[in-house]
Amino acid sequence: MPQARIDELWIYPVKSCRGTPLSSALLGPRGLVGDREWMIVDQRDRFITQRTHPQLARIVATLADDTLTLSADGAAPLTLPRGARDLHGKLRRVQIWRDAADAIDAGDEAARWCGVVLGASVRLVRASEATLREPDARWRAGLPAPVNFPDAFPLLVCNSASLADLTRRMSAELPMSRFRPNIVISGPAPFAEDHISSLRAGTVRLRLTKPCTRCSTTAVDQRSGEPGIDPLPVLKQFRFNRELLGVTFGQNAVIESGVGSKLCLGTVEY
Repeated sequence: MPQARIDELWIYPVKSCRGTPLSSALLGPRGLVGDREWMIVDQRDRFITQRTHPQLARIVATLADDTLTLSADGAAPLTLPRGARDLHGKLRRVQIWRDAADAIDAGDEAARWCGVVLGASVRLVRASEATLREPDARWRAGLPAPVNFPDAFPLLVCNSASLADLTRRMSAELPMSRFRPNIVISGPAPFAEDHISSLRAGTVRLRLTKPCTRCSTTAVDQRSGEPGIDPLPVLKQFRFNRELLGVTFGQNAVIESGVGSKLCLGTVEY
């Protein structure tokens, strides 16, 4: 059975803010535990991302067992309770693309902190058991796939060889962080992930179900929030998906088995 290696694991505790690298991650029913647990919304309770607010990349979100700490250059850190027993804020009906879901408001202090860093009137919200979303059933392989606040899917898998192929075509270095994966694998040939049906490690089995269409976030420096080199024009030359009407890089995945297990750096089968 062919093998690959998981070289990187990432979570994004606050949607569209800076990612956190991990050496191992607990697989929960909604993806990697801690991923997109929180989200920033505008005055209409609609999600915001780096597409419109690239400065989100400046916000570092650090998770502990019972706290979330937000930090950014020029701002004093803010620590918020994270534990289930602390989720007593106002319930807000928030919008993520076409989905509407319930979320818990994190309070005025958090709203002020995020607003100062972003220069906008915003609120910070937290997912709970009442946050009910799933990807389009056409792309779930018949599996349940509940999520917190990603755009759609529980997991995103990217291939380091595909990035190397892209940077060769661009004649420029591009970090994988621009594509905001949860799992980065090595071993398969460039874009072989298009044809990989699953990744397996111990009790964990992840089903790769849909190419990931890419947006302007790939042109944002993931540390400064400033514009960087844009890979989309080059990707469009050879990665335009006519069915999805978009440029693709990486594969979205759902969980087939292994909830409650740890996913670690190292060998996986495919």
